Amino acid sequence: QVQLVESGGGLVQAGGSLRLSCAVSGRTFSTYAMGWFRQAPGKERELVAGISGSGRSLYYADSVKGRFTISRDNAKNTVYLQMNSLKPEDTAVYYCAAHRTPYTVTWGKTDFGSWGQGTQVTVSS
Repeated sequence: QVQLVESGGGLVQAGGSLRLSCAVSGRTFSTYAMGWFRQAPGKERELVAGISGSGRSLYYADSVKGRFTISRDNAKNTVYLQMNSLKPEDTAVYYCAAHRTPYTVTWGKTDFGSWGQGTQVTVSS
């Protein structure tokens, strides 16, 4: 059974940076695309960044392009989200998720079948 454990959230001032990590166990990590989602109070969960198993294909939501960077270390079974120039509107619970299907690069929310517990990111103005 796959397990995902996020870390790195916290409170930061606007303009600051945070780095989220997600450690994955229980599957062949390098064959699955990974995503970082976020959910703010009263809003739908949305994909902010995705990365293919090889790391060659990337996705970013328009709202985070140029500020967030997703990466992965397949030797460590870990995916990262570097968040720079944070804004108050980035405040949300951030979730790491693993794609349902190996060797597949699609970015729909229902394409991801395994989720972490979430980590809170709060950006103060």
